[in-house]
Amino acid sequence: MRLPAPSRRIVALYGAFNEILDGMGLAARIAARTQADVLPASILDRPVIGTHMRPNVEMIVALKPDLVLQMGGRAEAQAPLRDLERFGLTTAFFEVRDFDQLFSVIGRLGLLCAEPQAAAQLTQALQGRLAAVGRRVAGAGAPRVLFEVRWPNLLAAGQGSMVDAVIRAAGGINAVALEDKLARLSEEEVFRLDPDAYVLQRGVMNAEPLPPDQRPHLAVLRAVRQGRVLVVDEQVFSRPGPRNVEAVEQLARFLHPERFQDTQ
Repeated sequence: MRLPAPSRRIVALYGAFNEILDGMGLAARIAARTQADVLPASILDRPVIGTHMRPNVEMIVALKPDLVLQMGGRAEAQAPLRDLERFGLTTAFFEVRDFDQLFSVIGRLGLLCAEPQAAAQLTQALQGRLAAVGRRVAGAGAPRVLFEVRWPNLLAAGQGSMVDAVIRAAGGINAVALEDKLARLSEEEVFRLDPDAYVLQRGVMNAEPLPPDQRPHLAVLRAVRQGRVLVVDEQVFSRPGPRNVEAVEQLARFLHPERFQDTQ
């Protein structure tokens, strides 16, 4: 896509775009935010235009943005863009399931804002942090990780998810071999997988997860018996964006503590 001029009034229907813009020093161009978006702190005074999946179209149109951004994940995510396009607004839709795609989005936003150097600098900084983790965990065994997205009615992260990319970058292997973004697992399948580490997120999708050692059907797992359980922030791990690099750093320290002893 091309814009007639660099974008200066941006509405992101997915908060990670705001974090990317802030990382490029362009938070002043953010014209609004959704109810769930509180980062960066400088956007808290912006108008609230509804939610990621149910934005207030009339309010967005009234703000006169020159670009509206949306992130894929569910097919319904494109519906608000079609409504906005009928009013003549320019929209962009992105899919991010790994770090290469994340860096591609950063680069494309840099072009749309006529700030390619700022995008390159942000990408280089994030890539440098990933490389530093990679050097730390190189040659270490790769623990098999099960990542709990939701409980009960257990959903786990599959290999088509950003979480899978985080696990691999942190020196682990996703215990779930399915290529889907999300995998529904039975108790029998969890027993069969018997992961080396059990990671569960806490957030909107998993608001009050019971600790695994208090669940009779999980207490027998090797990871639970050995205390290899980690509770993480859903927005840091599951939401594609710059903070996924923070997720890699956190998970790598958990999976390979012996490689980070000098950083304690």
